[in-house]
Amino acid sequence: MDYLGYKNKRVLVSGCFSGMGEATARQLVALGAEVHGFDYKETALDLASFTQVDLRDPAAIDAAVAGIGGKVDALFNCAGLPQTSAPMDVMKVNYAAMRRVTEQVLPLMSTGGAIACISSTAGMGWSRKIPLLMELVGKDSFESAMQWCEANAETVNEGYTLSKEAIIVWTMLTAAHLIKRGIRLNCTLPGPTQTPMMNHFESKTQAAVLNAFIQPIDRRSTPEEQAAALIFLNSDKSSYINGVALPVDGGFLGGVATGQVDLSALMPAS
Repeated sequence: MDYLGYKNKRVLVSGCFSGMGEATARQLVALGAEVHGFDYKETALDLASFTQVDLRDPAAIDAAVAGIGGKVDALFNCAGLPQTSAPMDVMKVNYAAMRRVTEQVLPLMSTGGAIACISSTAGMGWSRKIPLLMELVGKDSFESAMQWCEANAETVNEGYTLSKEAIIVWTMLTAAHLIKRGIRLNCTLPGPTQTPMMNHFESKTQAAVLNAFIQPIDRRSTPEEQAAALIFLNSDKSSYINGVALPVDGGFLGGVATGQVDLSALMPAS
């Protein structure tokens, strides 16, 4: 049974080399989709096409999408850099490139199209920064967004947290406009996930902090579990889900909201 409705659909996965993006592309192939992939490193998956692209370069993004052409039924924005990378590169790949890929793909989409992006529970503080984040998402091009980041380098800091917060706010803002065209836009907020990127997080983050984010389930998710949520959001069965930042975190944010999660490891030492 093609319950999720992907058979013969034409989909694009940006960031298909490893981790959640690789798991997403692999599962979509198994579901019968025609899967096209973008990444900086070449995938080992048997996709309909693969385009090597440096997402830090907007011209390369434009050329890659033009090379795909045709109709795109669903877009999965899975590419990302950890906080061990240069802060401006993090902002480019995690936010500015995600937005550029989406904006270039949108003309290839029609009613029924769907877009899913990966944010993070690291972006959980977005609601306390709405005025600042609206400034950033109000920049209408890759270049102007990065000019804002350069001018606000202290605010950008390591880049990872701000990029994930920006994805959430941009998703909520943009989804309200795209749905008028019959196109849905959502994002997920994964908790700590056992991907190759986890080594980078472990090198820069105390174990107690990472462990705080896996409460109350007390384990990291798998890339396949995160991919399943993305695939569901972009499926025909999610036709009334739009503008959502979906926690895929084993109950962490629910536990925070109801006081059942110990956040002491996240508090600055007095």
